[in-house]
Amino acid sequence: MAKLTEMFTEHPKSVNETYMEHMHMSSSFGFWLLLAMLCAFVHAILPFAFEKTASKIINKLYARMVSNRVVKTTPVGAVESANA
Repeated sequence: MAKLTEMFTEHPKSVNETYMEHMHMSSSFGFWLLLAMLCAFVHAILPFAFEKTASKIINKLYARMVSNRVVKTTPVGAVESANA
């Protein structure tokens, strides 16, 4: 049973989120990506419609993802020489 629980929590822990926080964040991204996809399809047929909408959505999602990213630091002394 512990292995099953770990399957659902390992990745969220790696990004410093609970399972529910990760589900909320991921489903939110999914919603906006679906909207961007729909805008891109409409734009493919009607080039004058949604000219920059999909790219604006993607840029906002990227900024949101990067601002929430957990930066993993390297312990002092663990940096290897580039010449090694």
